[in-house]
Amino acid sequence: MVEPAKILVADDDPHIRRILQFLLDQAGYRVATACQGREVLEALARDRPDLVLLDVMMPGLDGFAVLERIRQDRETQRLPVIMLTARDESDARVKGLRGGANDYVAKPFNHEELMVRIANMLETFQIQREANPLTGLPGNLAIEREVQRRLAAGATFGALYLDIDRFKSFNDHYGYARGDRAISLLAHVLCDAVARLGDAGDFVGHVGGDDFVVVCRSDRAEPIARAVVQEFAAGVGDLHDTEDLARGYLETRNRTGDVERSPLISLTVALIVDVRGRYGHPAEMSDALAELKCFGKSRGGSVVVSERRSASGVSELRYLDASSSDSQT
Repeated sequence: MVEPAKILVADDDPHIRRILQFLLDQAGYRVATACQGREVLEALARDRPDLVLLDVMMPGLDGFAVLERIRQDRETQRLPVIMLTARDESDARVKGLRGGANDYVAKPFNHEELMVRIANMLETFQIQREANPLTGLPGNLAIEREVQRRLAAGATFGALYLDIDRFKSFNDHYGYARGDRAISLLAHVLCDAVARLGDAGDFVGHVGGDDFVVVCRSDRAEPIARAVVQEFAAGVGDLHDTEDLARGYLETRNRTGDVERSPLISLTVALIVDVRGRYGHPAEMSDALAELKCFGKSRGGSVVVSERRSASGVSELRYLDASSSDSQT
């Protein structure tokens, strides 16, 4: 079970602290409090908050000095900070924002607005913490949470697992920068296909390396898979050197010095069209997709391998021709 976020309330006014603690308690957050700058620094080390509500005017170290310490410390430099200022302190708000505050709230504050700002900021920073640094897409924790949410709701949805074939050989041959270009191409193709063919609620995640996941409407899963394979294939030419494209393979030397040939990169998409009622945990669905991916890679070249239930309830394995609506069982 995921613990609720912890908020550190830093204000020298006991009335403000009580109000904020009550509001945050009611919203389900865990709360820590401090009334002086030094106490704030001690609470940061002790309580490890997820967000700080920081008053500008405090005895000893004021809010600006505390904010500076927060941004200088490697462990807290990315910690979201909302500064509390008096309504007429526009200079203080500007100074706080320049010093690294993420937002400010003017006193007296609107209770509902403050809660919305806090919730939005926590969500934004959670997404940023979990995002893959290369693509900016949600990572493993977010993927598992999204799948678990849909499984728990009993929703019907489709799931795609995408993997670049022979990526290691490509990466070893051309170097990491070219490998990153290949991964970025797939991320772009995925997001574009989901935006054009899917729904606003569809999800694209980056497992890591050259592996991606899409969770979408069941009836849009196959069209998205076909489009991704086609569009990725169209961009593969720009990733390889001209002579390698002309040959149709890469030439590399193994550890013994012998020349080996490796086919150009392609794409395998494992697809489960109808997930509902089949799995109790995201790991079970992940195992099924991994097995499908192995089937796909054994076929060679870019392929979509799909598993869906027949009218009789029996699972059918199909290889989809990405260039048409034809399929083979």
